[in-house]
Amino acid sequence: MNRIPVPALLVTAALALGLCACSGGSGGAGGPGGDDKQAAPKTRISVNLTGDRARAGEPVTVTLAEGERLKEVSVTDSKGARLEGKVSADGKSWTSSRKVTPGTAYAVEARDAAGGSAKAAFTTAAPDKVNKLTLAPGKNTTVGIAQPLSIVFDHPVKNKADVEKHLKVTTSNNTEGSWGWMQDWSGKDRVDWRPKEYWKSGTKVTLDATLSGIDSGAGGWFVRDYTTTFSIGRNQLVKVDLDNHRLTLLRDGQPVKDVPMSAGTPGGEKASWRGKTVLMSKEGTINMRSETVGLGDAYDKMVDYSMRLTWSGMYAHAAPWNAAYFGSANKSSGCIGMSDADARSVYEAVQVGDPFEITGSDAKGTQALNNGYGEWNLSWAEWQSKSALR
Repeated sequence: MNRIPVPALLVTAALALGLCACSGGSGGAGGPGGDDKQAAPKTRISVNLTGDRARAGEPVTVTLAEGERLKEVSVTDSKGARLEGKVSADGKSWTSSRKVTPGTAYAVEARDAAGGSAKAAFTTAAPDKVNKLTLAPGKNTTVGIAQPLSIVFDHPVKNKADVEKHLKVTTSNNTEGSWGWMQDWSGKDRVDWRPKEYWKSGTKVTLDATLSGIDSGAGGWFVRDYTTTFSIGRNQLVKVDLDNHRLTLLRDGQPVKDVPMSAGTPGGEKASWRGKTVLMSKEGTINMRSETVGLGDAYDKMVDYSMRLTWSGMYAHAAPWNAAYFGSANKSSGCIGMSDADARSVYEAVQVGDPFEITGSDAKGTQALNNGYGEWNLSWAEWQSKSALR
């Protein structure tokens, strides 16, 4: 029998059809019994923190164990707060920019460039002790040109440098300033931020204390962040001349009030402090008792228009009982006394944070650094040396 030749093109087509038919079957795409969905890419991760007692105060590191390059990593706590972080240049790991907080549950989710994902979770161990702080001035307040930003801690701070690194001050006009550590009058650790010079009127100030997850040392862990904002008010200061017995209020460099006064009796503990101090609070009418400042039972009076200058009890206030000495002699128990009318006038004009510059020989010395806000009595170099980062 004679065979009829089959064209090569038809053979090729038949082979191609045969190959297509063989690609069907279980797990295939587009054939009978096949699955239209592709298998999800395999992605596995490892996290440096695991379990329900993970170490606090560490950044989170997520490492890609299997999969394409890391594209996105999310680490959130039980309150929904998210830790920011960055993927490494090779795409194999991600590290958070913040440290984890004690006693907190975290959820981790990672996605890679191929669309795969993986999850993990851990909880940090509860803190043995929690440290907290108190900020001054108050949030959204307006204060005078000498007001420092002051932080008093509930418990001792051993790791001062690490804590200071997480205290960021920003201002509306790039004011130069520095932190300085001291022991507060209360005995607690304290750190203040003071500008190099008095603030400029109108400056806006913000503190971001990103302390959550920071170990203060023996005083325990911080478990939250803090923030405060305040503004600088009128450019004014008060000059107190102990030798000439005058108090002068200057605004924008010009005197707006000049009143006679009588300060502390010189030659002993009743003398006033000299130096640059800061108006800490306007307390109105208060009871002043000599026993509270170590002067026995010398006085027990209700005192009007009281303006606190130190923790040790030095005020400017109304002292009508001392009227015979206003403008002529210092005969008080340490405070700066004025007539009712003059004290009221000064009280209404000054603002918390105004500097009181007290000069003269009739003093018992210079106000201590921690007795209120005494940092303005230090040179700029001396103040900078009190930073834990210098």
